[in-house]
Amino acid sequence: MNNMKPLKEATHDKHKEAENMLFNKKMFKGELNKEEYGWYLRSQFNIFKTIEDNFELPHKGLSRVEAVAFDLMSLGINELVCDEATRPYLEYLKGLEQKDVNAHIYLNYLAIMFGGQMMKKNTPGPGKMYDFENMRESMESVRAIQKDEWADEVNKGFDFMIKIFKNLEGCLTIN
Repeated sequence: MNNMKPLKEATHDKHKEAENMLFNKKMFKGELNKEEYGWYLRSQFNIFKTIEDNFELPHKGLSRVEAVAFDLMSLGINELVCDEATRPYLEYLKGLEQKDVNAHIYLNYLAIMFGGQMMKKNTPGPGKMYDFENMRESMESVRAIQKDEWADEVNKGFDFMIKIFKNLEGCLTIN
């Protein structure tokens, strides 16, 4: 028999670590200005664009590139730079096969689908990134392919996100 932990349990520690990053806490509390929040959006844009340009999403309603681009434009942020902390994650994603990137779809899309709903009201701009058409169908499409075997891959994704948050923290004007 397989003694594998359920995915949520196997990724709990990394999830908590990412949630407790200073930048993430400030974002949840609404303490980021539009420029600081824009840094996060640019990183998210690049992650979503890499996934959506190179892989299949389980549901078209998950697509985030246009929504994040809209949020960036609404905030007056036109430059879509790829910060040095995001770049290694993008390169890592590009080297994966679809079956492995599905774990990163689970991590990145469900994170903003669920946690993002709480964060949306505290962030500058319209928060279109957090608005999912057919949210239930989109979520169920990921849940339908979800596997406990993804734990290592999801934890790798959390490690990349933790590095991205650390980098963003270093850019904050007031820590």
